[in-house]
Amino acid sequence: MYRYQRRYCGPLQAVIFDWAGTLVDFGSFAPTQVLIDVFAEQGISISMVEARAPMGLAKWDHIQALGRQSAVAERWQARFGSAMTDADVDRLYHAFMPLQVQRVADYSAPIAGARECLAQLRARGLKIGSCSGYPRVVMEALLPHAHAAGIAPDIAIATDDLPAGGRPGPWMALENVQRLAVSDVSACVKVDDTVPGIAEGLAAGMWTVGLAASGNAVGLTYAQWLALSAAEQETVQQPARDSLFAAGAHYVIASVAELDAVLDDIQQRLARGERP
Repeated sequence: MYRYQRRYCGPLQAVIFDWAGTLVDFGSFAPTQVLIDVFAEQGISISMVEARAPMGLAKWDHIQALGRQSAVAERWQARFGSAMTDADVDRLYHAFMPLQVQRVADYSAPIAGARECLAQLRARGLKIGSCSGYPRVVMEALLPHAHAAGIAPDIAIATDDLPAGGRPGPWMALENVQRLAVSDVSACVKVDDTVPGIAEGLAAGMWTVGLAASGNAVGLTYAQWLALSAAEQETVQQPARDSLFAAGAHYVIASVAELDAVLDDIQQRLARGERP
């Protein structure tokens, strides 16, 4: 007779990655710069800090959240004489999409250590999933360039692939579980550079690893990052670390280049019967 095991104590089975700021596009510039340009076309000046604040959400939701920021809302009101409506969000989104498709390849360079990280996961026998705040049309523009550069997860779920929607809900992460045929969500690790991405992994019952240096919160190019001293690097990434830990991340590291040691620790915790 089958006996249900309450605690999964087996091996890790899969790692599920975000894309921009996690596997490619150090500093996560592809979404933010296009948003700045789209708002500029409407006569609204948006700073990089403002554009980055809702990062991790689906892009329609990102635009809506950006327009609801008090300072941006004030500028919109002054420019148009009324608050931003859903129809305005639709208009901005439709202006955003072709520009994002056009430019996403420009930001498709792998993050340092990402190729090696994926190779280590293959060597461990782990399945590799991914999901993104990008819609499918943008993912289809990004994937050929990423694959040619050696970044090729087993699957890639876009935010509009599922009727339930995207982050911070668990649906994209759970779709990875189904398609990868993972037997227990606690055998999965979600890796992301944003708070909504960490929330997604937690909602799906997974271990979560936040990325402080390579992602949206620090927002530096790789060259700018390398130009900093070790002490300066620690200083600029500390707010990102604090934010990701506050969101509930089980671990926070600088980038995927440091993931291998974290997986060793998670495997030991699983063996002791711990759950995310």
